[in-house]
Amino acid sequence: MGLFSVILSVALLLVLILVLKLNAFISLIITALFTGFTNGMEGIQVIKSVQIGIGSTMGPLVLVLGFGIMLGKLLTESGAAQQLTRTMLSAFGAKRAKVVLALTGFIVGLAMFYNAGFVVLLPLVFTMATQTGLPVVYLAIAMASSLSVTHGFLPPHPGPTAIASLLKANVGITLFYGVIIAIPTIIVAGLIFPEWLKKWPSKPLFGIFNAALIPEERLPGFGISLLCATLPVLLIAPATVAELTLPADDNLRKILIFIGDPGVAMLLSVLAAVLLLGVFQGEKMKTIGQHLESSVGAVAMILLIIASGGAFKQVLTDSGMGAKIAALFQGSTWSPLFLGWLVAALVRVTIGSATVAGLMAGGIIAPVVVQSGASPELMTLSVGAGSLMFSHVNDTGFWMFKEYFGLTIRETILSWSLMETIVSVMGLLGVLLLSVF
Repeated sequence: MGLFSVILSVALLLVLILVLKLNAFISLIITALFTGFTNGMEGIQVIKSVQIGIGSTMGPLVLVLGFGIMLGKLLTESGAAQQLTRTMLSAFGAKRAKVVLALTGFIVGLAMFYNAGFVVLLPLVFTMATQTGLPVVYLAIAMASSLSVTHGFLPPHPGPTAIASLLKANVGITLFYGVIIAIPTIIVAGLIFPEWLKKWPSKPLFGIFNAALIPEERLPGFGISLLCATLPVLLIAPATVAELTLPADDNLRKILIFIGDPGVAMLLSVLAAVLLLGVFQGEKMKTIGQHLESSVGAVAMILLIIASGGAFKQVLTDSGMGAKIAALFQGSTWSPLFLGWLVAALVRVTIGSATVAGLMAGGIIAPVVVQSGASPELMTLSVGAGSLMFSHVNDTGFWMFKEYFGLTIRETILSWSLMETIVSVMGLLGVLLLSVF
């Protein structure tokens, strides 16, 4: 069946969700099974692939998403998010709300994984939307674009770092070039593109965040609010630096990496918020516990949908579709920078995972880098940009954005998917422009 089966699978998923109105979690599992069977996998192989996909997706994510949504709930219920946005808006002005979120997203994204940064910044998006009256999606795209750029372009994120290792690129130079490309990319994708979404309404899940504004006299201090909101970054950043600079057997490195693990960092951040934003502010533990429980209950379906998206992605990978696409371009005489981007983009669109797309394309393109003499740093960025191309229904990021902001599939494609495409194309253009000098 080959590529045709992927087209059929995506079509089936859209029919189940859009036409039959079937729950997205059930639809994704059905589609994953269909994809496996149409690609010649045996029943037991498909089931194992689904189970592995769910486990591999939720294993790294469940702690981050669970603790992240708890932290977000505490930030909003305590008024910390409102205090932060109030202070930033006072400094920059309501007209620059997008700029504030894009800049915050970039800073947070430098040290945090995309999913962790996403859930940490969610309360800022919702609170800023409440205070300014601006649409949530309009502001969310500004935040998400910055996180996406750092996730795809900039070491020490796992994807770019692994690609740099495959291509024997200098991580420092890659980071330097990546920042140069990131700035215009964020301006176009995060500040200009959202202007087309300014009138879009959204219906966020009830119970995740409190939209009511808290009286100013009851707000926690700016310093405490900033500390609680950025504590995950402050814990994760030293770990990433230590991992790049300290010897593998160094005890300080081991301690920092443990504390800076996204799941551990989010747990410590939640505990700190319980104390600083709850207990020390005179809140009862019973009330704090109710906030935490309600936040997890509201996000339960999102976790299931993300898990099923991981199952779909794993079946696509195990069926060999990504490898088939990459093999089509082996031995090509095209520009290596464009070729690296194209292979990564096609794998990304097919199987959904930006990290897998980047690694697969990096492995295929590595011999070409040596033969052509192309800059391995620019090639790393080219592949990283391609790995972000057109996120859609087979990507967990797509479902996170859709479900958190209460969008339809069509609206998610016209907002999130187009934003990801702009980031990808701008990345390629930036690489090609730098290659001239």
